[in-house]
Amino acid sequence: MIGAAMSKRFRLSECPVIGKLRSRAAWPLVAQAQQTERIRRIGVLVPADDARFQTFVGAFLQELQTLGWNIGRNVRIEMRASAGNTGAARKNAAELVAFAPDVILAAGGSTVAPLLEVTHTVPIVFTITADPVGNGFVDSLGRPGGNATGFMSFEYSMAAKWLELLKQIAPGVASVAVLRDTANPSGNALFSAIQAMAPSVRVEVTPANMRDAGEIERFIGAFARAPNGGLIVTPSGSAYNYRDLIIGLASRHKLPAVYYEHVFVTAGGLMSYGPDFVEQYRQAAHYVDRILKGEKPADMPVQAPTKYELVINLKTAKALGLTIPPSVLTRADEVIE
Repeated sequence: MIGAAMSKRFRLSECPVIGKLRSRAAWPLVAQAQQTERIRRIGVLVPADDARFQTFVGAFLQELQTLGWNIGRNVRIEMRASAGNTGAARKNAAELVAFAPDVILAAGGSTVAPLLEVTHTVPIVFTITADPVGNGFVDSLGRPGGNATGFMSFEYSMAAKWLELLKQIAPGVASVAVLRDTANPSGNALFSAIQAMAPSVRVEVTPANMRDAGEIERFIGAFARAPNGGLIVTPSGSAYNYRDLIIGLASRHKLPAVYYEHVFVTAGGLMSYGPDFVEQYRQAAHYVDRILKGEKPADMPVQAPTKYELVINLKTAKALGLTIPPSVLTRADEVIE
């Protein structure tokens, strides 16, 4: 059953979706002994064991079940979480490959790289991965060519949308700080897209690093001394890890801010626009299903996001003295009162 099938290193016991899957996958012992269907193996490597990835993996497993893959009957899941540690990611990647999986689900570039260091044969389906070609994970988007394929986290051009939205909800903004992680190659590319958009909306943009909490606090404190400022927070592990700090600083200094994922808005941020990552994990289940049925990752194109979501926190807008235009509100996928 599911409890025996999952690694203890990744605890999903409190996830409601997993609980439902566990109950559905429960089989009488006699039935398990008599079943003759081949059990396939799926490895899962994620950067962290937290509520966010529990939700993502839960959606993946739930979609697998709709495709006929039932944990304990015809599929076994082995999971590892690296806790953002490079050494742990490499160790967990090696352990998953030793598990002899039929396919591995890799959550983000930080998990794809260590997996490709230890195997060029086990099929890998990745999610939330920026620039898979530039990072050397695939030969091209249309023909990946190797043992990995999957779903990009975003296209760099979408970064211009963050600046456009910021100006729509806070027309007085004249200077925007773009928080980025310089250790993440996508940070520079996203800033370039924002910078290219800036003249058309009459805004000056300034890059800001996110190496540690002290650096973030010092920069935002200094930046906020000038009037009419705003923030754009670009995707990275650092942004997610320091989300409470960034949201708190934006609130304290009355800076309207746009984020890339709804988790920032539910935590008190003003607005987010970005791919629906839960949907990506559902789509990843379909790629895994196709591989288990004989298709090769080399022939399966890498897909860009097809569903984006706009989330707005009206309580935060009111605290900042902002009135969200009806044209923006009507486009929102979720509005937090």
